[in-house]
Amino acid sequence: MSDAEWKNRCGSEWGLLGAPMPDGLDWKSVYEAKPFGRNLLRNPSPFGLSKDIPLPEPDLPDEPDFGPPRFQPDEDFSGWTTNTEVLPYDRSGIPAGAVVCQLPQYSWFSLEQLVDLKAEGLWEELLDNFQPEIHIQDWYEESQLHDSIYQLQVKLLGADKSTVISEYTTSPTEDRSRYSRAWKEVSHVFCSYGPGVRYVHFLHKLKNMFLNGFYKTMFTNSTVVVRPRRWSQPHTAECEPWAVEKDTWGEPKKLNSCQIKNFQTEK
Repeated sequence: MSDAEWKNRCGSEWGLLGAPMPDGLDWKSVYEAKPFGRNLLRNPSPFGLSKDIPLPEPDLPDEPDFGPPRFQPDEDFSGWTTNTEVLPYDRSGIPAGAVVCQLPQYSWFSLEQLVDLKAEGLWEELLDNFQPEIHIQDWYEESQLHDSIYQLQVKLLGADKSTVISEYTTSPTEDRSRYSRAWKEVSHVFCSYGPGVRYVHFLHKLKNMFLNGFYKTMFTNSTVVVRPRRWSQPHTAECEPWAVEKDTWGEPKKLNSCQIKNFQTEK
């Protein structure tokens, strides 16, 4: 096919109504990159689990682990940049003079990725003028280890990889009044974020504990997906309602704000 035919194919299949599509791009390469509707994060489920499968109960050791404390899981986290922050012992609530044989030791295990939007097939004119929606989704387990076991920070960055154009953060507090062990969802949609975005920096932290054994908080199905807006609209502070009930990939959608739930991604 000619370059013009590849360009038309991109516009029609991805529903880029009103999007700038300059003639100078290699549209065959753009089409083959498939920048829309796929997860741009690598290794999104390193624990080998899925949000669609109930969490297994944790394995309890047959004997206490009195060896050196562990602070990081053993799984393969290739694609992620990881870091461990060991937290000081929490001695609050212990009466003066009380003898404590052992205290739990907590740590934050952080994982981050930097997504290069242009390298994934998007182009500057689209990002600056059309500003496609950038969907974020993550799932973490109710590990019951602490009132705060999960944090998420996602930044849209400029070409220098440091200028923050838009940002979303959350640090939920867990309800431990009753036992519950399930996947918990966190999601957000960036829209009308302004020109200059070239990178997405995705960082989440999960709290682990060591007390006669290592106990971790797991995550799964971490997702960064770019989706085109469904029709020409002014850039407003919030996402406008979607004009159709099914998106380009045939999935039902009824969204009306920058906070959404349960969006599906192509694997």
